[in-house]
Amino acid sequence: MENDRTTTAPSRLRAGFVGAGFMAEVHSRAARAAGAEIAGIASSSRASAARAKDRLGVEQAYASVQDLVQDDRIDVVHVCTPNATHVALAEAALKAGKHVVCEKPLATTAQDATHLVELAAAAGTVATVPFVYRFHPMVREARDRIASGQTGRISTIQGSYLQDWLLSRDDDNWRVDAGLGGPSRAFADIGSHLCDLIEFVTNDRITRVGAVSRTLFSGRANHSDVQTEDLVAAVFATDTGAVGNLLVSQVAPGRKNRLMIEISGSENTVQFDQEAPETLWLGKRAGSELLVRDRDALSADAARLSVLPAGHPQGYQDAFNAFVADTYTAIGGQAPEGLPTFRDGLRAAVLTESIIESSNSGQWVDVPAVKQLQGVHQ
Repeated sequence: MENDRTTTAPSRLRAGFVGAGFMAEVHSRAARAAGAEIAGIASSSRASAARAKDRLGVEQAYASVQDLVQDDRIDVVHVCTPNATHVALAEAALKAGKHVVCEKPLATTAQDATHLVELAAAAGTVATVPFVYRFHPMVREARDRIASGQTGRISTIQGSYLQDWLLSRDDDNWRVDAGLGGPSRAFADIGSHLCDLIEFVTNDRITRVGAVSRTLFSGRANHSDVQTEDLVAAVFATDTGAVGNLLVSQVAPGRKNRLMIEISGSENTVQFDQEAPETLWLGKRAGSELLVRDRDALSADAARLSVLPAGHPQGYQDAFNAFVADTYTAIGGQAPEGLPTFRDGLRAAVLTESIIESSNSGQWVDVPAVKQLQGVHQ
């Protein structure tokens, strides 16, 4: 079947990857789908890089990250490592003149994220963060319907991101270690996706938050002193006067990767569920409907991302592929709609710090605005 997607990547970019885990696999599949050469990989050790080279089908394993970023044959570097390492690795790649795709959170502090935004602007290279849920076609359809006024004036927003992979005290991962993952876990890891999606779809900004968080297990299998949160609940207000609530949890039994947003306006409600990404629920006072992905019935931007015919389900990897393809298109000199940049990564860091502050103080917190910085594709 033909794919007439209008956004295409420039041919034969050479992509390098830092990290050898699950996200490196996802990034490398997306880079390959976008037409890049899977040119090199570096990891925590030469042996780890060599194993990943064979597993992922990478052309070359590098002895060190520095060797990879200094190689003039590498055009774009994908940073797929633990959170606390992102700043140093992205900085090294930007200073070497590389385009950068850095996993979120971009940084574990807003100050460090600001530094990377400024560095990317000065370098003039493309620097993106994979807020990939933006790239589901039905998310773009929801955004278009709100922007065109079909939903009416937004009054309320509900959002949740629920997982169960850390449900038990025996469940463990490097992310529970604040030294590797940063001072926030559940919110920085998945709450950032949720807030980015809300702000992207509504084109509104969260301005005030009131949050509570809980750490259910002070110790886990390999970590005796867990400081980061397992769940966060928050209420918020937006710049336009809408109010909303958020629930983020990594200890919700049966929920594997359930990101949901529901936005209600004066005319109707739109709801998107990432675990059922082929549909958009349109709530009406009479005659609610379930809109199924069919490019002939979608807005132009949603149709652009609808790369398979109706009835052929698209999912997470397809969204990731679209994000990487649009990043590579930006490297080629075009400016795709909705590409999440380092500035969006900074926005997530600012929101995370506001949530932490509110949870610690028990008070409402005003969310600082992210100042506009000069530069291309920041």
